[in-house]
Amino acid sequence: MQILCLTPIKHLNEVYEYLNSFGCVDYYPNLNKESVKGLIDSFDYDVIFCNPNKQNYLLDEYILTKFNGTILTASTGLNHIDINYCNEKGIKVMSHKEDMKLLNELPSTSELAFGLMSSMLRNIPSGFDDVKNGGWDYDKFMGHQLKGKIIGLIGYGRLGKMMETFCKAFGMTVKIHDPYKGYDNLDLVLKESDIISLHVHVSNETRYIINKKTLGIMKNNSYIVNTSRGEIVNERDIVDALKSGKLKGYATDVIEGEYGNKKNSPILNGVKEGLNILVTPHVGGMTWEGQQKAYMWSINKLKELK
Repeated sequence: MQILCLTPIKHLNEVYEYLNSFGCVDYYPNLNKESVKGLIDSFDYDVIFCNPNKQNYLLDEYILTKFNGTILTASTGLNHIDINYCNEKGIKVMSHKEDMKLLNELPSTSELAFGLMSSMLRNIPSGFDDVKNGGWDYDKFMGHQLKGKIIGLIGYGRLGKMMETFCKAFGMTVKIHDPYKGYDNLDLVLKESDIISLHVHVSNETRYIINKKTLGIMKNNSYIVNTSRGEIVNERDIVDALKSGKLKGYATDVIEGEYGNKKNSPILNGVKEGLNILVTPHVGGMTWEGQQKAYMWSINKLKELK
């Protein structure tokens, strides 16, 4: 089996060795789109092994024209892969989307969502930056306690339910929107919540679910936490809401342009403008414990191809 590994795994215990036990591995975790296309055009790979977090390009028709094997991704999200093209060309895509036994052991993304929320409401990053520059004045960094706040969860799957547990432990009231679970009153959740936390996959129903209209329904001076995907929100509308004061803060682990040109990202440009935006570089599932379990589980799926 010829395997092209496009994601870093050598930092994890025995993961590269386990992948190598399934065949011949070409290990290129830091290539750009042109280089990946060149490899796939030149060699007959059976498997592409990937993960969205460090991938700064889309596995699309341009790259996959000469590929007819299997894409194995150690993720639940698939927006780093052109799924429509893969379906059209019969390229099999294997992910963790249905691996609930594994996923229930991976709270990393929900833990990050809670951490982003707490950091944003307590102004932890800006307070720390001020201390590093010699400051020691709390006045500028007074924030809000979590107890008593109302949080609206958009999406009530595995990660949303974990977030609910964390929030209730801190004395927060939880509102839920998830039409597939019988919670379908989005406007009411937006209207009543102090904080909105996003826990959904990208689909036609969820793409840009947070936009100018839905932001207008939200409370003034409310917050949004996004550990789903950048495409769940209209990022320009987020920036406008921050500038107008409608939205008090936006904390995210994802941006819409992360698989392309990040220079044009409204969110990253908003950070440079000094807006109250907190961004982490798609580290949601990237814990030592989480990666170890997810990558080993993912590689084990190669047994299905033998």
